[in-house]
Amino acid sequence: MTAAALALFDLDGTLLPRDSDHAFGEFLVQRGWASDDVFRRANDRFYADYLEGRLDMAAYVDFATSAWRGRPAAEQQQVLADFVDEVVRPMLHPAALELVQRHRDAGERLALVTATNEFVTRPIAALFGIEELIATELERDDAGRVTGRIAGTPSFREGKIVRVQTWLRGLGMTLADVPRCTFYSDSTNDLPLLEAVSHPVATNPGAGLARIAAERGWPVIHLFT
Repeated sequence: MTAAALALFDLDGTLLPRDSDHAFGEFLVQRGWASDDVFRRANDRFYADYLEGRLDMAAYVDFATSAWRGRPAAEQQQVLADFVDEVVRPMLHPAALELVQRHRDAGERLALVTATNEFVTRPIAALFGIEELIATELERDDAGRVTGRIAGTPSFREGKIVRVQTWLRGLGMTLADVPRCTFYSDSTNDLPLLEAVSHPVATNPGAGLARIAAERGWPVIHLFT
């Protein structure tokens, strides 16, 4: 297959101004599916660990799915749909939608590359019109029920490179074959992939990534005020 230019997008803090995984946990508390006290404190602690670059991804996935994975599938899908309508849609920013559309209009291949699990992020990818979702995959048992464990390599830190390369190999290419690959991210957690692409863009960067971008001459953009 002829390699086309790629545009890769992180999600939380990059295309969305909030962390969708943390926000979904908050939503489940509001719906009464999780403890207002114990679950919220743990949710906040895991999010702080993520921001500080020390998140235990396996422990977090087990925790984050614990509030909903035992519910009937229909209830899971309904609460997710409500979350997307009530929380995610109001977060969509015209500048983020326009950024994605600009790359689509240029004929580039798009992918959303996020550490957040695929259950939460698949409908969000659809809101942006991005068909290729590279997210942390959830293990399911023979009956299709989420177990609380990760399937394969989580798309987190160095795992994002692994997952992107796996996707590209399925298309008959590698990252080295791509003439131009742009990756947008806000977080130092994404440094491995930012360093691997030809065109890294610090997007709504935190202080750490803003400093690195300035040192390396990477472009910096702000989609949100």
